[in-house]
Amino acid sequence: MVFDLIRTKRAVRKFTDENVPQEIIRRILDAGRRAQSSKNDQPWHFILIHDRETLNQLSKCGRYAGHLAGAKFGVALVSEPNYDFDLGQAAAYMQLTAWEHGVGSCLAAMWEPEKAKAILGVPDGKSMDIVISFGYPAEPPAPLKKGGRRPLEDVVRHEKWR
Repeated sequence: MVFDLIRTKRAVRKFTDENVPQEIIRRILDAGRRAQSSKNDQPWHFILIHDRETLNQLSKCGRYAGHLAGAKFGVALVSEPNYDFDLGQAAAYMQLTAWEHGVGSCLAAMWEPEKAKAILGVPDGKSMDIVISFGYPAEPPAPLKKGGRRPLEDVVRHEKWR
């Protein structure tokens, strides 16, 4: 089942107006909290954002972040600096859990992280450069393309680079 979620997951950038139930939002956030973490540091804090104006402001903090403006909610990932691996794990867990419930998502890189941090009141010394948009997809997911990913044999090397 997990592999099917991974195989079918697509970035969703257009969302319906349908509200996502609070139980599903809580489950998505809990999945992020349960992600693996280096030394079990769990360096993350998640800012749950429903406010339309805030999402709109954040959508202007990155060249490809426009989808945040139409999201039903967003989640900003905040941590101590240099925990990119851990935040990547939390983001993946949240997105896969959302997809399991029919909720689409897309990462938005904050190219202006200081501006984004100011919008959300993130304290100095914390890192925040990713916000994830969430909502029910406005369009059906694109069909899986034959050959949409490089063949496994082109990606995997055995023992050494040869």
